[in-house]
Amino acid sequence: MIAYLVRRILYAIPILIGVNLLTFALFFVVNTPDDMARMQLGIKRVTPEAIEKWKQQHGYDKPLLFNAAANNAGKLTNTIFFEKSASMFAFDFGYSDDGRSIGREIAARMMPSLAVALPTFFVGLLVYLTFALLMTLFRATALDVAGVALCVVLMSVSGLFYIIGGQFLASKLWHWVPISGYAGGADSLKFVLWPVLIGVAGGVGSSSRWYRTIFLEEIGKDYVRTARAKGLSELRVLFRHVLKNAMIPILTGVVVVIPLLFMGSLLTESFFGIPGLGRYIAGLILTDISYTMVDPRVRLQ
Repeated sequence: MIAYLVRRILYAIPILIGVNLLTFALFFVVNTPDDMARMQLGIKRVTPEAIEKWKQQHGYDKPLLFNAAANNAGKLTNTIFFEKSASMFAFDFGYSDDGRSIGREIAARMMPSLAVALPTFFVGLLVYLTFALLMTLFRATALDVAGVALCVVLMSVSGLFYIIGGQFLASKLWHWVPISGYAGGADSLKFVLWPVLIGVAGGVGSSSRWYRTIFLEEIGKDYVRTARAKGLSELRVLFRHVLKNAMIPILTGVVVVIPLLFMGSLLTESFFGIPGLGRYIAGLILTDISYTMVDPRVRLQ
């Protein structure tokens, strides 16, 4: 298992390097430092002297990849690529053009984002799986039909409706929680509670219906009929066998979504005034780790 995980992590290194090079090319080859200077200066007829001065101030006056005028290692290190791109592998994100530390900004905004994203993820997963298991347990009954119909209705509602409607009810009408803002420590609960509940409610329809489909596919397989023939109750079959064997497709969807939680919370953070990041390799590695835990066959690869 350890060797398998090490291989999967090593596979991520060339991908990270490729993404880094592609990003560098987009920023500094397609959009040259001269173009960035003209954009930042905001002058239609900017002079070459002003462009050069701006580039020197922001460290864009050096060669892109190779500095022939430098000595020894400086030929590679005294370049835009090393200072602006390669340094990110050492978690040195540098400074933005307005002088702010990018690393400090990420550190400051990470906790507010996680305060919303993590509870939404874990509470949502528990709610979605429970609802899907209940629909599967009462499959082909009125309860199942009503559950599917509710999922379809919830899927048809825009996420903005949940956010705006939730703000109106909880903040404007009932005055339960602040309409927007954020505070650290224990005070953060009153600011993130409603965004978390809204985030969970917004995903009930699509997620529960998808998990129900997975469970229904598993429940029709031979091993389920064998378990029933041995006299196991429907609840035991569902939770001990069906849920366990459905974990591979569930983990695939769940873990891949983890990196997207930050980007997906952008809308919520904007409307609720939460100063978060609003932000794939890590997700893929987590997928591999999860696979080794639930599927013994993967450990032998």
